[in-house]
Amino acid sequence: MPSSKGYLDLITDQLRGEDVAFRKMMGEYVLYYRGKVIGGIYDDRLLLKPTDAAAALMTDPRTETPYPGAKEMLYVTEPENGALLKRLFEATFAGLEEKKQGKKKK
Repeated sequence: MPSSKGYLDLITDQLRGEDVAFRKMMGEYVLYYRGKVIGGIYDDRLLLKPTDAAAALMTDPRTETPYPGAKEMLYVTEPENGALLKRLFEATFAGLEEKKQGKKKK
C-alpha cells in the first residue's frame, strides 16, 4: 500500500524550518536531511537508517523493514512529536557521518 501525502505532510510539517527534502519513489517517499538520505516513509511509517545516536533518543527503539528483503530501519512511533523528530534527524545524520568517516580511516 503506498504512503499517503497526508502522512508525508505530517512529517514535513513537524520539521518545518529544517533542511529536509523528499522524493517520491514507487508510491513511497525517500527522505533527505542536509542533502543525505536518512530514511523514508513506507506504508505510512517513518523509518530512519539505524544509528546508535538515534536509537538512544527513543524510549523503546524498534526496527522494521520498509519492504521484504530490505535492511532493518528504526521505526519512529511518535511522528507527531516535532521536537523528537528534529533530534532524531540530527542524530541520524551525525551517526551516518561518523560511519562514513570510520570507513575512510581503514
